[in-house]
Amino acid sequence: MASGVAGSPLLELRGISKAFGHVQALQEVDFSLYPGEVVGLVGDNGAGKSTLIKIIAGAYQPDAGTIRVNGSLVSIRNPRDAMAQGIATVYQNLALVDQRDVAANVFLGRELVRGLVLDRSRMLQESAQVLEDLRIDIPSAQTPVGLLSGGQRQAVAIARAVHQERGTRLVIMDEPVAALGIEESRKVLRLITRLKDQGRAVIVISHNLEHVFSVADRIVVLRRGRLVGIRRREETTADEIVRFIVGAEHL
Repeated sequence: MASGVAGSPLLELRGISKAFGHVQALQEVDFSLYPGEVVGLVGDNGAGKSTLIKIIAGAYQPDAGTIRVNGSLVSIRNPRDAMAQGIATVYQNLALVDQRDVAANVFLGRELVRGLVLDRSRMLQESAQVLEDLRIDIPSAQTPVGLLSGGQRQAVAIARAVHQERGTRLVIMDEPVAALGIEESRKVLRLITRLKDQGRAVIVISHNLEHVFSVADRIVVLRRGRLVGIRRREETTADEIVRFIVGAEHL
């Protein structure tokens, strides 16, 4: 299916298949993503969305198919390999430590040291800078994460994702606003748009089509492990996407 997107893809998956025992989770899925593009990945429960993003993130290995990043064939064997390719994933549980402050969470697992001592001043400085760059409204990088709102916590997880050693080019978000109120959701959706404006690519998994349509350039639909539809946002409707999801696209 033609994507309608010009230029060379940042990420290109071809013929991706994955089975768990007798369950075929993905079957010959082709998926491309371009720099500065937001793709909404949608489908019903069991469609294969989580399996696909976990393959991109290095949590699962495909049984068949190829992955290219900037045109080069790559093997993403684990999350560290994904990070080396500039791919970061923000899962639903966020994996934040409530008892530690924003700076500590931004650098979680990648703490900066000076000699044998934790370099807190540099971590605070760099965390404050990434919050400013993304225009994230948090009073201080020294604020404990447990005191933040749901939207602010999501923003901290995104800040951590984009602040990686080699620079993040692709951010994957799994249901980023599922547990948020209306205003908090708007803030996170605006943050997704800012990532795009900075030239980063974003994959958003969501069951909320209103949110998907508000940020996505293209919408990719999976059903029962197969790719069944790709549409540019301005060339489709929520009704058509629902028909793809439920298998009634020919009605």
